[in-house]
Amino acid sequence: MADSGDTLPALDESSFHPVDREALLAPEIKTHPPRILLLHGSLRERSFSRLANEEAARILRRFGCETKHFDPEGLPLADGAPDDHPKVRELRDLVIWSEGMVWCSPERHGAMTGIMKTQIDWIPLALGGVRPTQGKTLAVMQVCGGSQSFNAVNQLRILGRWMRLITIPNQSSVAKAFLEFDEAGRMKPSPYYDRIVDVMEELVKFTLLTRDRADYLVDRYSERKESPAELSRRVNQSSL
Repeated sequence: MADSGDTLPALDESSFHPVDREALLAPEIKTHPPRILLLHGSLRERSFSRLANEEAARILRRFGCETKHFDPEGLPLADGAPDDHPKVRELRDLVIWSEGMVWCSPERHGAMTGIMKTQIDWIPLALGGVRPTQGKTLAVMQVCGGSQSFNAVNQLRILGRWMRLITIPNQSSVAKAFLEFDEAGRMKPSPYYDRIVDVMEELVKFTLLTRDRADYLVDRYSERKESPAELSRRVNQSSL
């Protein structure tokens, strides 16, 4: 008669760890300002995704964060240059530096822009067995040329999940963005501005809540079973 008890013959006992409530609920608290990286998806001189991110960064700094922007000008297409290309190195170093990110893309032809996707495509799932995005927080935003839409933020959410980022529930979509910024590039008072404040406030709260325990939250049984080299080969798919 087959064993119907609670035995787990397929389980690797050396890799299976009980949940550590101390590590989960009472980690060592970091005191430095939350580090937030902002990526935008347009190269235009008056880029509304960049202007929205600049406004978001001002709000983040008011919440006590340290912010950095990546300028995608000069970033080659994914696989169109070696990994040591200066812009690729700059992007990856900023991602490693960050504890949270803001992705803001225009919606073009019902989707995020290729520039936005190229930046994300250059961020590897693993570098030497270390995942540079895993367990970090993410806020998604988009700017629209016409009526409000959510196609770009929905796609960014899919990518955030794929990159194993903690994507916060709130999001921003600015309709007719060309009407929402003054000549100096500052966002005018509006419900769209208020929503960006909401999103940044939520991002800061989620970052502070998770950054001290991020490594433990994403520590997985299956990945404890394999070596860093095996992990890197499996997730990066460099031969495709």
